[in-house]
Amino acid sequence: MSEDQRSVTETVAAAVRAVPYAAFLGVEVAFNGDEMTAILPYAPHLIGNPLLPAIHGGVLGAFMELTAIAQLSVLHPHSRQPRSIDVSVEYLRTGRPVTTYARATVKKIGRRVANVHVEAWQDQRDAPIAFLRAHFLLGAEAEQA
Repeated sequence: MSEDQRSVTETVAAAVRAVPYAAFLGVEVAFNGDEMTAILPYAPHLIGNPLLPAIHGGVLGAFMELTAIAQLSVLHPHSRQPRSIDVSVEYLRTGRPVTTYARATVKKIGRRVANVHVEAWQDQRDAPIAFLRAHFLLGAEAEQA
C-alpha cells in the first residue's frame, strides 16, 4: 500500500469513528488494497425484534449509508461529507444477530452527484441480506474536478 493510500485509509477510518452514530453502532472499516469493507459487529442493542431476534432495519440502512459515504471518501476525498439526496433500501432476508459486512460500489461520480450501490451480507457474500441504492451530493472540491 502506498503512502497516499495509507493516508486516505487512515483518514477514512478516523472519520467513521468520529461519527457518533457509527461509534454507537460499532462500525469499523477494513481495507484490502483500495477495496473497503465495512463491518458491523453484533451487539445486543442492535436488535429491533427480540422475538426473532433480528437486527433493526434502521440499523442496517444506516450502516449501508455510512458504508457508501466512506467509500466515496476513499475514491474521491473532499473536505465536505457527501450529503444524501435519495436512498432506497431493499431488505432481502432477516439480519441475524451475527457480524454484518457491507461493500459499496460507486457506479458513477459526476461533477455534483454520485450514484452508489451497497450490498450487505453476513456469513456468505453471495447471500446478501440487504441492498442500498443512493445518490449523494458531493463537496465543493468534487464540483470543481
